[in-house]
Amino acid sequence: MQMSRRAAILLFSIVILAWGMNWTVVKLIVLEVPPLWSAVLRTGIAAVTVFVVQCATGQFVIPKRHDVYIVLVIGVINMAVAPALMAAGLQFMPAGRSIVLGYTTPLWVAPGAWFFLHEKLPRRRLVGIIIGMCGVVVLCNPLALYQGNSDVLIGTALLLLNAFSWAVGILCIRAYVWLSTPFQLLFWQTLLGTLLLLLPALAVEGVPSFTLTPSLALLLAYSGIPATALAVWAMTVINSCLPAATTSLSVLATPVVGIFSAVIFLGESVDMPLVVATGLILGGIALGTIPARK
Repeated sequence: MQMSRRAAILLFSIVILAWGMNWTVVKLIVLEVPPLWSAVLRTGIAAVTVFVVQCATGQFVIPKRHDVYIVLVIGVINMAVAPALMAAGLQFMPAGRSIVLGYTTPLWVAPGAWFFLHEKLPRRRLVGIIIGMCGVVVLCNPLALYQGNSDVLIGTALLLLNAFSWAVGILCIRAYVWLSTPFQLLFWQTLLGTLLLLLPALAVEGVPSFTLTPSLALLLAYSGIPATALAVWAMTVINSCLPAATTSLSVLATPVVGIFSAVIFLGESVDMPLVVATGLILGGIALGTIPARK
């Protein structure tokens, strides 16, 4: 699907808002729903939504043998492991700090692409990684953050693992040659993620006992439809319509949206370490991912 540049930019703005707000939404969900079950419901809602849209538009396909690899990779890593780590980490961490840690993914992708895919690692990108890592150190400073609270340490580790798992998924995707379109395979990936999360949710957290209030239903619908199903489809379209430099730079607005939404809806505070760390991490990612002008 192709669209005009203006329409692609508008769609991209919606995705940034959806992703940024989703960290606050998931934080609110895990206050009422155990983290594994929140991930099950999120991916399950996304799977149902994608299946309905695919059937309505004639894009439902049975994966070919060649597609099994990417279905397994995205289904396991992006749709099961990453959402579970995100939800679990948000149990222990404020949403504002969480989204900054979650968006360190590009810092892990660059060295991984150099080592495993033999991509070049120019000096500019290496400097960006170093700057971004300095931001992670500032944000994870035990003197400023932990103060003897082991839960925060656990949350930080889970969220960094979330970012690392996304990086692993991206590296696998880069090495893959697509036959079916990403959207055509999305239902099978979300379905696999849901099934993989269901068994550990039952084993670890048992049968859920939360009350499905109207507000909780809206939060789950938001996390599953705009922030997962719509966003994945939209990014496929956006990447085919806008330059990579534009998308790389613009996606850096997502943590900013997440921090502001956490302040507005959760009453979280913004301290100096968070501001400094955000600037270093986003600046390092921008330096490493945005091509230098000739």
